[in-house]
Amino acid sequence: MSTAALSPTGPAAQHAVRRNHPFAWVQQSLTLAWRNIVRIRQNPEALADVTFQPIIFLVLFLFVFGGAVSGGGGWRDYLPYLLPGVLVQSVVFSTLGTGVALNDDFAKGVFDRFRSLPIARVSPLIGAVLGDAIRYLTSIVILMVTGFALGFRFENGVGYGLLALLLVLAFALSLCWVWVWLGLKLKTAQGVQGVAFLVMFPLTFGSPIFVQASTLPGFLQTWSKINPISYLVDAMRGLMIGGDLQKPLLVTLAWMAGLIAVFAPLAIRAYRRRT
Repeated sequence: MSTAALSPTGPAAQHAVRRNHPFAWVQQSLTLAWRNIVRIRQNPEALADVTFQPIIFLVLFLFVFGGAVSGGGGWRDYLPYLLPGVLVQSVVFSTLGTGVALNDDFAKGVFDRFRSLPIARVSPLIGAVLGDAIRYLTSIVILMVTGFALGFRFENGVGYGLLALLLVLAFALSLCWVWVWLGLKLKTAQGVQGVAFLVMFPLTFGSPIFVQASTLPGFLQTWSKINPISYLVDAMRGLMIGGDLQKPLLVTLAWMAGLIAVFAPLAIRAYRRRT
């Protein structure tokens, strides 16, 4: 038997160390996240939905519906209220792509190749989640640049404004575990997208994204009071333009923790069963 095979510095031992190191999954997850980022760089059209759609929604509601929705005020008065809501809507909708892409990768056999590699079982899932963060950041940057060009300013200070952007990014990373789980449970990418839209439309349009909750019909007001998106929108507005902050922020953080605690283990379990 060769000395290299027995030596702790030999190729086999180094391979085992990389595989068994307790924090090896972190590096493996980051490597797979970079794979997703490179794939987006090679196919920039994948960012079209998070680049143009947010601008369309902002301009549409600001200039076409703004006068009526805002109660007769001008669009400049409506902009500070609208931008945080559209920011939430755009970012949470962009999370759907994670589950769709994951399901598509399974159909193409990408995860069969991952299974043959000496990596932690959870690394491909974490890599998919972290890699898609570039989509969420793109949506945030595009909307904020557009908002600043139209005259939006952080009325509660730049520090709180940046915290708001971090909050919506963190919420997106928490929410996308739901779509990761769906992507592993459903058979087709079209099925994942269809179910995800059925979930997201009541969450986003049954919230104070565009109008105050008090102006909604009675049944929607009741729904809005238990809707996690409502608390996220209120927390965003509290950070960006001032207002009630403590309860919306605490409830949002609780929802984030709950989403990760419930759906991350479910996704990992579904992944192990499928592979």
